[in-house]
Amino acid sequence: MKRLFSFLAIIAIIGASNCSRIPDNNDPVLGIWSNTLTITENAKDQNGVEREEWIFNDVYLGRYHRYVGNSIVIETDFSWEVTDGAYTISYAIPELSSVEVVMTQSEENDLLELPSGEVFATRQ
Repeated sequence: MKRLFSFLAIIAIIGASNCSRIPDNNDPVLGIWSNTLTITENAKDQNGVEREEWIFNDVYLGRYHRYVGNSIVIETDFSWEVTDGAYTISYAIPELSSVEVVMTQSEENDLLELPSGEVFATRQ
């Protein structure tokens, strides 16, 4: 009797795990996006470069980094969702407020733009 219950439990676990597949997400925003905020007058001075980076993954989550020079000054997770072509990025820390962007293409690169038309980030 124990063998029968063990066998049925194994079959139930295998059956349940096969039913819980995550659908593929092929959204065009997936990947790494970046934005350079400040560059000092001396281009060789890396400490004056402030750079942001967003890594979008396929489960509607991502990782945000802000660098000054080669040092990370902010590192946090974010979630994202898309509604009617507009992407909403919500950060895990209160210091960064949510932002809404739209994806556009230029001759050179894919862009994320704010509703005002200002470039938010470019695809790497």
